[in-house]
Amino acid sequence: MSPKKKINKLAIANRGEVAVRIINACQELGIRTVLLHSEADVRTRAFRMADETVCIGPAPTTESYLQIDRNVEAAVKAGAEAVHPGFGFLSENADFAHACSAAGLIFVGPRSETIRALGDKISAKKLIERAKVPTVPGYMGDDQSLATLIKKAEEIGFPVIVKAAAGGGGRGMKVIHASAEAEELIASASREALSAFGSATVFLEKYLDRAKHIEFQIFGDSHGKCVYLFERECSVQRRHQKIVEEALSPSLTDELREQMAKAAVTLAEAAQYNGAGTVEFLVQDGKFYFLEMNTRLQVEHPVTEMVLGVDLVKAQILTAMGNFTLWPQTDLRPRGHAIECRMYAEDSYNRGLPSTGLLLGLEWPEGPGRRFEVGFEAGDEVTAFYDPMIAKIIVLDEDRPRAIRKMLRVLDDTVVFGVRTNIPFLKAILSHADFVAGTMTTQFIQNYFPEGLEAKPLSTKQKVFAAKALPLVRNSGGSGVPAGVASLNALALPWGGAWRNV
Repeated sequence: MSPKKKINKLAIANRGEVAVRIINACQELGIRTVLLHSEADVRTRAFRMADETVCIGPAPTTESYLQIDRNVEAAVKAGAEAVHPGFGFLSENADFAHACSAAGLIFVGPRSETIRALGDKISAKKLIERAKVPTVPGYMGDDQSLATLIKKAEEIGFPVIVKAAAGGGGRGMKVIHASAEAEELIASASREALSAFGSATVFLEKYLDRAKHIEFQIFGDSHGKCVYLFERECSVQRRHQKIVEEALSPSLTDELREQMAKAAVTLAEAAQYNGAGTVEFLVQDGKFYFLEMNTRLQVEHPVTEMVLGVDLVKAQILTAMGNFTLWPQTDLRPRGHAIECRMYAEDSYNRGLPSTGLLLGLEWPEGPGRRFEVGFEAGDEVTAFYDPMIAKIIVLDEDRPRAIRKMLRVLDDTVVFGVRTNIPFLKAILSHADFVAGTMTTQFIQNYFPEGLEAKPLSTKQKVFAAKALPLVRNSGGSGVPAGVASLNALALPWGGAWRNV
């Protein structure tokens, strides 16, 4: 049995809404927090909520959030006993986990050797193949020369997807449709992988163009025992980045769910996994294929928490302290249906172009079965340095149709002033026939919204509002109107599509 370790102060090596999520969990556990932040993240909610803050460098991630030494040194100097990496950045970096342990810090996550074996997509695929779980045909060899990778892509047969071996989240992923574009896309994926994860190693897979993306949440204790916390449907993606997630999936039969859950637990137990992790699969034509395993907390973990009534972040921290008793599998019974939407600061009518600037006002329509994970408050600035996600909006209701209706109402009633948001895009997704039927695949966005949304003409109400508002804002001396705004349409469009999100 692992010895119990008391955590009085925990350092958070992350930012945004996940940092807020960790701070909330620590407050409930009576643990003080230290936020390790960049210079650009001074005006954020997490910065104000943390008990202490330490700046670890300038805005670029390579000079701050991806700096192992700076994060470890800052945590030690602040007197923290533990580090929570959140998701993204260094959360799946085995060297970071090892450096934390070497410095006497508790790493809230799996052991460094586990991260190295499972976080590396190639090692994970080899491990699960030994467990006789089907994987997507591909190439995972050590020879990373362009000539070899191009040859292997041709042997697999196009379309082929090239992926970063050391990370996920859509970074370092390119779909190759023909030999002529293979060299350029493989080189590009390798460069992006190096920049995002510190490793240029890539691997190839046959690209399944009618697949669903379904992941199983698992959790392991300190004794090699794992349970599964059912699945999440994550098929609605843009450029391999999830936008809408659900628990449970509307697509699985009980038999297929049982098979996939068994495969997920088999992999986790084979690796003696401890803490929260996610095993991702592609499902096509009634068959499932192992995709990858994420050795960290997932962005979409709230939908699992909502349907099961658990707290994965507190469970992570308690496990790191050696003070957590794993839920019995038979006690994990999902109730209702949960949906999560990622709300981004972007222009739904301009191919999702990021929208940066001051958040002049935010209003969240609270109510039963509604949850808001927010990284910003009014007066904060959405910068160009990081992912433009403002918040995650989560709803729970008795069944999927009710959950969809509830989410649409919540999106209608959410107010954001100052930047454009993707709320109109989210509403279009939730209202689409394929989504309502639950038949969407990973090609959903590409098939139906390849260019985002088409701009709509201004309504009479919007024109009247803009005509009255423009001179008032111009004369206020404030920063409400960006430089160059000189027309009715320029002011009215963000009001119609983003300010009030009607």
